[in-house]
Amino acid sequence: MAKQENQDDQEHRARATALRLLARREHSRLELSLKLRQRKVSGDIIDAVLDEYEAEGWLDDERFADVYARQRMDLGYGPLRILGELQQRGVSKVPECVEEMSDEDWCQKAIGIRDKRFGLVDLSKDWDEKVRQARFLNRRGYSAQQVERALEACEG
Repeated sequence: MAKQENQDDQEHRARATALRLLARREHSRLELSLKLRQRKVSGDIIDAVLDEYEAEGWLDDERFADVYARQRMDLGYGPLRILGELQQRGVSKVPECVEEMSDEDWCQKAIGIRDKRFGLVDLSKDWDEKVRQARFLNRRGYSAQQVERALEACEG
């Protein structure tokens, strides 16, 4: 009898914790699972709770990916970084908002983030500064071609 009560209590705690976390922000299934595991909830209970929450529509990896990608795009991150971060969070599907962006759109975002951070000065004679800005854009998750286009952009 005590074992059944303990399992019910753990299931109730898992449900409450998962719901509280989802109320704050969207989470991927993997993120929520890891957070529940950190709280010493058993794997069977985690799977049951997360399956139920997915069926209810409270937990949705596609919705999470879309929200997450839009937030990261607004912060000036590029497609490579966004997709890498989503994979770390257990989402392998490319969100629609990222698919809709053309390479030209990403180049414009890279130019915008370079302008905001460094200004659009001519870098043809300053190799060290060009390398520094290229590293910055690379860390932000832009492709080599997008970085190159952003570095070629000058105020005109």
